[in-house]
Amino acid sequence: MSDIRPFHLAIPVVDLDKCREFYRETMSCTEGRSDSKWVDFDFYGHQLVIHQVPALPANADQQRNPVDGKQVPVPHFGVVLSWEEWNKLADRLKSLQITFLIEPCIRFEGLPGEQATMFFLDPEGNALEFKAFKDINRLFHK
Repeated sequence: MSDIRPFHLAIPVVDLDKCREFYRETMSCTEGRSDSKWVDFDFYGHQLVIHQVPALPANADQQRNPVDGKQVPVPHFGVVLSWEEWNKLADRLKSLQITFLIEPCIRFEGLPGEQATMFFLDPEGNALEFKAFKDINRLFHK
């Protein structure tokens, strides 16, 4: 894979300060530009913007799809990390006693899409997934 370009994602939050602290401290994201209603973060080389809104959609965090025997939250977002980065992050989040929706695990074991994955929520209920492949060239392998 070459020419990987950063993506931009904006998500709604009600408590800007609480989420700002979560992405800065828990997720170790560097803070970029900000204003009274939004904050930019370097989210593993991508731009994540949290935007303050008066309320979140009802039941948005309750939708799930079955994937490899797990109930995956929809919608969700995240990034693909190197195998080493993923393990370090999983260990760090466990030490911080993050509550996982799906504990760090290996999914599709022995199949072309084998991957390490974990899911958890930010303080506003936005679902995050972090995954890794031992061989990043197998990211889209069928």
